[in-house]
Amino acid sequence: MVSVGRTPPPTLNRHIPIKSLADLGCLSEVEFDRVIFIVGNTDHHNLERETIPRDEATAFDYHVWPLIQALEQLKQHRLEKFMLFSSVLVYDEKKITLPVSESAPIDPYRNRYVMSKYLGEEVARFYSKWVPIITVRMANLYGPTPLERFDLIHVLSRKLVRDGRAEIWSRRPKRDFIYVEDTARAIMQLLHSNYTGLVNLGTGIMTSVGEVVDTLAEISGCPIHDRDIPVSGPMEFQVDTRRIFSLLDWRPEVPVREGIRRTYLAMKEQLNGVMAR
Repeated sequence: MVSVGRTPPPTLNRHIPIKSLADLGCLSEVEFDRVIFIVGNTDHHNLERETIPRDEATAFDYHVWPLIQALEQLKQHRLEKFMLFSSVLVYDEKKITLPVSESAPIDPYRNRYVMSKYLGEEVARFYSKWVPIITVRMANLYGPTPLERFDLIHVLSRKLVRDGRAEIWSRRPKRDFIYVEDTARAIMQLLHSNYTGLVNLGTGIMTSVGEVVDTLAEISGCPIHDRDIPVSGPMEFQVDTRRIFSLLDWRPEVPVREGIRRTYLAMKEQLNGVMAR
């Protein structure tokens, strides 16, 4: 694991801290042939703001320039595969039909976050002349983590553990939620496949925010208030899984209810341990 400004992981992975992605010279003594690039920021609500303070990093600082820095240097290596992550948010919510395939219309210019993800895809297209690249358009990833993430299930779980209550804007939207362990299995298979190009990664199953809320309320025993406020984005979304199913001997195995249970209980243990210290 090569990182800028991160503490060593709690796993046995070798960790190489560096000061900047501008100099990956440390890799000259490391044997590797595949790269998973996960530099970025998932707080898309803040990154979508119309006005950004001068001293604050933008979506482009997180998702475009670091990718160019890394690929410009890594193109000198003989890589078998380079993988980066985009988002299903690039699809045009006004023109899509369900399930949404990789060839569906996109609308990359509606805000900074989405445009930064699209520009990352364009960077990948350019460097594909030198590096075999897979660009994964992620659906709604969730699962336990000690990191501060901004996804629905993670945010609600954290609020319920810390405050004993939470609230949502609306129960009505339906999304494609995929559990982290299923995601990891797919990523490892993709990384060792012969495929390059775009691929959706999701379950192909829609789950309403209401179902998520009811499950979390039942598991936690805590109330979740529905403010019933209109939300942006499509009311229904699910990815077309035909491409990834054809490429891999992989299917998602963790149902949403079970994934939510695992996420909440793990985060409860993590956060209670932190608060106890």
